[in-house]
Amino acid sequence: MRRFKEMKVIYGMIIVVFTLCTFVNAQGARDRESERQTIKVMTYNLKFASPTFKPAWSVRRDWQVDLINKYGPDIIGTQEGLKEQVDFLMDQLTEYVVIGEGRKGGDDDEHMAIFFRRDRFRLREMGSFQLSETPEVLGSGPGNNPRIVTWARLAIINRPADGETSPYPMNYRGHWENTQEFYVFNTHFFTRGRDLAKLNSAKLIMERINAFNRFGEWTKDRPVFLMGDFNARPGGEVYRTFVGDEDSDDPLLLKDSVEGGRGIDWILYKGNVTVLHYEKVDYNVDGVYPSDHKPVFVEFQILDK
Repeated sequence: MRRFKEMKVIYGMIIVVFTLCTFVNAQGARDRESERQTIKVMTYNLKFASPTFKPAWSVRRDWQVDLINKYGPDIIGTQEGLKEQVDFLMDQLTEYVVIGEGRKGGDDDEHMAIFFRRDRFRLREMGSFQLSETPEVLGSGPGNNPRIVTWARLAIINRPADGETSPYPMNYRGHWENTQEFYVFNTHFFTRGRDLAKLNSAKLIMERINAFNRFGEWTKDRPVFLMGDFNARPGGEVYRTFVGDEDSDDPLLLKDSVEGGRGIDWILYKGNVTVLHYEKVDYNVDGVYPSDHKPVFVEFQILDK
C-alpha cells in the first residue's frame, strides 16, 4: 500500500513537471512570436556634410554609427544625407539594406534614405515621389531645395526558431496569410516661409498613404509608418492634416507615437499597432552632438486581430 502511494506521488510530480514544461514552451513560443512582431523605428536628420558645421562630418560620422548600434533600430529613416554620408553608413552598418535616392533624382543632392535590417524584412516594393504639382517627376518643384518622399513595402520574414515548425507546410497554398507586411514613408518638408507647400505636401502624402488601404476584410492589415523632419510644430495645420485634432474621428488619419506631439521630427503611424516605447535620443560626446537634430526612436508592436 505504501509503495502504491509513493508511485502516485511520483506520477503526480511527473504530470506537474510535464505541464509546467508545456506551459513554458508555449509561453516561450508566444514571446518569440511577439518579438517577431515588434519593430524598432528611428528617424534621424543627419545634418548634411556642411563644410561650416562643427564638428565636421569626418568626426561625427563615427558617432552616428555608434548611436545607431547602441539603439539597434530595425528601420531608420534619414534626412539630409548626401550620397557620401549614406554610403558611409551603409558600409559601416552592414546588417542593413539601404534604399532611396537624392531629391533631384539619382545621386544628386540630399537623400531620403530608408535603412532596414536584412535579417528581419524582405523588400516587396519601393518608390519615390516628389512633393510638387508633378509628383512623378523627380527634381520637380522649386529650383532650390525641392523635396521628396521615399517609401517601401516590407514583409516580416517568418523564420522559425530552433525546434519550431515552419508556418509553411510542404505543400501549401494561401501562404500570404502568414506574411505580415507594412509600409514605411520617409520625408523632409520645406523649411519656414513655405507654409502652403508644406500643407499641400501633407495632403499629397495622405493621398498616397490612403491609396494603399486594404480593399476588404480578407486582406491582412498593413500598418503604415510615416517619419521625417516636418519643419512644423504639433497642433499646427500640417500636423492636423496628418492626425486631426481631439474632435476628429476619421479612421483614415494617422496617430502620433507620442501623445500631443513633440518637436519637428515625428514618427506617425496607423493600423493595428501600439506604441511600446518613445524616446528622443540625447546622444552626445562630451556635450557635443553629431547633428543639429536628435533622433526619435520608437518601439512598436503589431497586434494580432
